[in-house]
Amino acid sequence: MCDAGDYRALQARKAGGCQGRPWAAAAEEHSYEYGSARYFLVCGLGGMLSCVTHTAIVPLDLVKCRMQVDHGKSQGILSGFGVTVRDDALRGLARGWDPTFFGYSMQGLCKCGLYEVFKIRYAELLGQEKAYTWRTSLYLAASASAELFADMALAPMEAVKVRVQTQPGSARTLRAAAPRRYGEEGFGAFCKGVAPLWLRHIPYTMMKFACFERTVEALYKHVAPKPQSQCTKAEQLAVTFVAGYIAGIFCAIVSHPAGSVVSVLNKEKGSTAFGVLRKLGFGGVWKGLFARIIMIGTLTAPQWFIYDSVKVYFKLPRPPVLTQSPESPKKEK
Repeated sequence: MCDAGDYRALQARKAGGCQGRPWAAAAEEHSYEYGSARYFLVCGLGGMLSCVTHTAIVPLDLVKCRMQVDHGKSQGILSGFGVTVRDDALRGLARGWDPTFFGYSMQGLCKCGLYEVFKIRYAELLGQEKAYTWRTSLYLAASASAELFADMALAPMEAVKVRVQTQPGSARTLRAAAPRRYGEEGFGAFCKGVAPLWLRHIPYTMMKFACFERTVEALYKHVAPKPQSQCTKAEQLAVTFVAGYIAGIFCAIVSHPAGSVVSVLNKEKGSTAFGVLRKLGFGGVWKGLFARIIMIGTLTAPQWFIYDSVKVYFKLPRPPVLTQSPESPKKEK
């Protein structure tokens, strides 16, 4: 898990010794040094593996996207599944799995790896006490910075995915759809969705990481019967799962309007984000919200669980979740 104690672990590593501090002593038992290049790479690997969950829920994502771009054809989740099976048989529910797999794997690599990078660097700039006091702002800034780059990696595959899933007569596979779209619209077709993705994913990711971090903190402080240091790895992963699902619900709400715009934008040739927004109106951008809440909640909890499991497997440093402000350096002397 990621928490406000991370900065203290980094300070202990730089000091070059334990100095009687439990978080520094714990760091010596781990296989990767906190804040090292290998540490960041393993975090990126965890993010990549966690985003495999996007591929697992392609059928639900397919129905959601079609509800967003064609309001009249599907009035709800169940009817959306029925229409898809009637038109394309069961195999139709898997349309778009390949761009989803490759696109979100790259996004997860950049998002989680760079989040750890930015969180450490921003904490260093703030200093220990301010990093704790402003920890929510720290999580928000680090996650927003990471998502900025992650969406650049995702955008080309997202453009192909939405076209495959929502446009009648489109190619069914990544191998066929990507060259076809390039031939029709040029390279710009793979980039025009970056700004709408930022509008959708940056608020989503900021909520995902900040809400998760603070929910974990609250669970250990008010719900868990014992401190984190006394919990087993299984118990810590259970806290991770619960916090991840709670964060997912809020993520779905803040990111849904921009998600509706992206779906229509990639379906219709020559469309613009502002044009789609005017066309949909206030009510239209919220179409399919319930499906998105189910999808994102179901998606986010396993993602955090997988990501945290990778950290456990590779024995990455897991600094304690702080429930009170760290002592100032003057008090420690």
